[in-house]
Amino acid sequence: MIRSKETRRRAMLVLEMLGIAAAYYASGRVGLLRPVEVESSLVTPLWPPSGIAVASLLYLGPRIWPGIALGALLTVISTSGGLTFWGLTIAAGSTLAPLCSFLALRAVGFRAELDRLRDGVALVFLGAMGGMVISATVGAGAQLLSGALPAAEFWSVWSAWWAGDAMGVLMVTPLLLVLRKARLPRVDDRWAEAGALAVVTAVATAVATRSSLSMIYVIFPVLVWAALRFQLAGSAPCALFISVMAIVAGTDAVGPFAGHSVLEVMLNLSVLNGCVALTALLLAAIVTEHNNIRHETELACEELAALVEELSPQPPAEDWPNGAHNGHDRGIS
Repeated sequence: MIRSKETRRRAMLVLEMLGIAAAYYASGRVGLLRPVEVESSLVTPLWPPSGIAVASLLYLGPRIWPGIALGALLTVISTSGGLTFWGLTIAAGSTLAPLCSFLALRAVGFRAELDRLRDGVALVFLGAMGGMVISATVGAGAQLLSGALPAAEFWSVWSAWWAGDAMGVLMVTPLLLVLRKARLPRVDDRWAEAGALAVVTAVATAVATRSSLSMIYVIFPVLVWAALRFQLAGSAPCALFISVMAIVAGTDAVGPFAGHSVLEVMLNLSVLNGCVALTALLLAAIVTEHNNIRHETELACEELAALVEELSPQPPAEDWPNGAHNGHDRGIS
């Protein structure tokens, strides 16, 4: 029986690793649908595998890192056309970066529920901006040492690589963490408001990313609405949708991205996606934390009221109602 349980546990671990590797590879192929060439190197404004890797580590722990490594290796092989030493180096950096992000988040007591402002701040600065320095440094450094990247172009490629990986964590990881608490919708849920939010998000995003009037700012009231009313469950999908549509517009060089160089487009996309992610993530965390504090305060007040009622002195017998007192006297007599 013990051996059977151990076999099932190992089989489940292998299946989890294979599933993560498949998700990493598939999301990498999706991310490469809109590549941007920066100084002769292909990068993406949003790299979903980094977000999947961090989320999977937060879900399942560090034991599943071989699945991330396998997915990264398959992605490198598919993009470079073969397996080389430098490809192995890049895959190692892509594995080490989310693992370091996970360890840093665990060290500060990160909670996957993202129900505190400190959790949102930790995911932004430790999980995304801090951890992804490793993958960008290893990736750009490997290209530099292999001779595929001139030294003068190193920092341009490094910045684009880091921004794409960081945006993957900021956009994809919160959405996957929300799915952890997903449930079947109830009949009394706010379907009308959710539908209106979806329609307004689509319209505002189209105007912001396709109009030549540079009205990017119209998306932020939508994000505020989503975060205030639906917390992370509403703001995370909206942020990801806005980011994807902005990337499509940027790579097509339309709307506010028309007439700009590749580096300018990448810079604008990085700033826009960063502002969108920060607004959606941090505001949703603030609202969730406020709601939790209010709920805990209400429970504490109810418990205190019950305790006061239980400990309050009972009125003396002469203060009882006449009927009850007289009945007691008649019972004695």
